[in-house]
Amino acid sequence: MQNFGPVLGIETSCDETAAAVVCRDRSGKPRILSNIILSQIEEHSEFGGVVPEIAARAHLSALDRIIKAALQDADLSLEEISGIGVTSGPGLIGGLIVGLMTAKALSASNTIPYLGINHLEGHALTARLTDDLTFPYLLLLVSGGHSQILKIENLGQYKRIASTIDDAVGELFDKTAKLLDLGFPGGPMVEKAAKLGDPKRFQFTKPLRGQSTLNMSFSGLKTAVRNEAGKHTPLTDQTISDICAGMQKTVADFLAERCDQTITQHGQDTKTLVVAGGVAANGEIRNALEKTAETHGMRLIAPPLKLCTDNAAMIAWAALERFERGKVSSLDLSPRSRWPLDESAETMLGSGRKGAKV
Repeated sequence: MQNFGPVLGIETSCDETAAAVVCRDRSGKPRILSNIILSQIEEHSEFGGVVPEIAARAHLSALDRIIKAALQDADLSLEEISGIGVTSGPGLIGGLIVGLMTAKALSASNTIPYLGINHLEGHALTARLTDDLTFPYLLLLVSGGHSQILKIENLGQYKRIASTIDDAVGELFDKTAKLLDLGFPGGPMVEKAAKLGDPKRFQFTKPLRGQSTLNMSFSGLKTAVRNEAGKHTPLTDQTISDICAGMQKTVADFLAERCDQTITQHGQDTKTLVVAGGVAANGEIRNALEKTAETHGMRLIAPPLKLCTDNAAMIAWAALERFERGKVSSLDLSPRSRWPLDESAETMLGSGRKGAKV
């Protein structure tokens, strides 16, 4: 297979405005030539979460200069770009429109092919960008909007094994941070507080205990955290840290348990467990998963922290893989606020399908 040229990636699905350039070197190895990410933390921090209208306007204001910066860092002109990959779902519809329309304009005006990319596929294929991983492998995808376990069988062949039946694990971290007034974004703030806490003081019950399912649930744990906080009001700094430590350990143990069960039932022909998504940046969760993988003689791949959260390098890479197989998008492509990786899977909350229900 002949190497495809450099690909410009664009990511605007939530609250990071990002652009990157990715290619293969002469030996075929993946290379990140640039990876520019502009966070909108300051714009959303006073609201304790992402405000879609503010996010869309911020993308519109910043995207052109972020793309220029990515090209400059890669030491390439737009004329030297072979293809454009852009997140076209799932995500906040306003932000998706900004990114998609920009990609279409660049494509049409410069005669460059473009591809609309599933944001979740970007996360799913990141390990192939960073570690040159071969198919198949198991993936734990954990973020603010998604908690899923999938088998990545090949490019475009994704089998969902389990999902959350209610909240995503990233939402649990964000809501806990907001409840305890830790600031935004929630995940890093909870992890920081947990480092000063005693995980044994508040021993929360694991979700779905005793049920024969690989699916996940985090709404009950969110309620338990709120109840404990209410019992100990006014909260001291130590109590806040102890709550965070207890909750984080419960989540890490629960996710490790689910992955252990998944490997036993579905991982006989795989040698690698990948964790991806924003929550994959959590150190305690990584450590718990690494122990689980070692127990089964498997390798754990957790991308570098900068590639766990939303970024355009993963979008450029997913597009490059698809360009190499002759895929392109037409100019009538529409953004999708919901877009499951496994569209054949049963509809379920957290699976990335609009109007999903248990």
